[in-house]
Amino acid sequence: MDRKKHRITLTVNGRVHELEVEPRERLIDVLRYKLGYTGVKEGCGTGDCGACTVLLDGKPVNSCLVLAVSANGKSIVTVEGIAREGKLHPVQQAFVEHGAVQCGFCTPGFIVNAYALLNENPNPDVETIRYWLAGNLCRCTGYQKIIKAVLAAAEMMRQQGQPQG
Repeated sequence: MDRKKHRITLTVNGRVHELEVEPRERLIDVLRYKLGYTGVKEGCGTGDCGACTVLLDGKPVNSCLVLAVSANGKSIVTVEGIAREGKLHPVQQAFVEHGAVQCGFCTPGFIVNAYALLNENPNPDVETIRYWLAGNLCRCTGYQKIIKAVLAAAEMMRQQGQPQG
C-alpha cells in the first residue's frame, strides 16, 4: 500500500494552503483537523446527511466522500467563507432570523447548499429549494423554517441587489 504523502495546494475561502496528505485522507479531515475549518461537520461519513457540504470549484459536494488529493489545486468554500468582512451573508442571517438553526449541527451544510442554490437561481420556488436541500438531513426543525429562511434570503439578496457568488 502506498503510504507516501502527497503535497497538495487547496484554496479555502480565498486563502491558499499547502500541505502534505495521505493518499486515502478525506477532504473533511483535512479541512477540520489540519486547517481548522470546524464549520464542516461529520454526521454520517457516508454522504447521506450533508453536514459536511462544501463548495468545490463552486459546486456542492459531501467532503466526507472526497479524497483530499483529488481536491489539489481547487477552490473550496466552507460555511466560514460565506460571511464577508465579519458580516453574515443573507443566507446565514435568514437562518438565524427564521429559527432555522435549532441545534446547529446540520446548519453549515444547509447554508452552503442554500448559498449554492441562490448563486445559481436567485428566485427559487419551494420545490426547487426542496430539491437542492434533499441531501441535507435535520432532526430538529422539520424543514419548514429552513425553507422559509432560504426564501427570505433570496428576497434579502434581491432587495440588496447583492451580486451572486
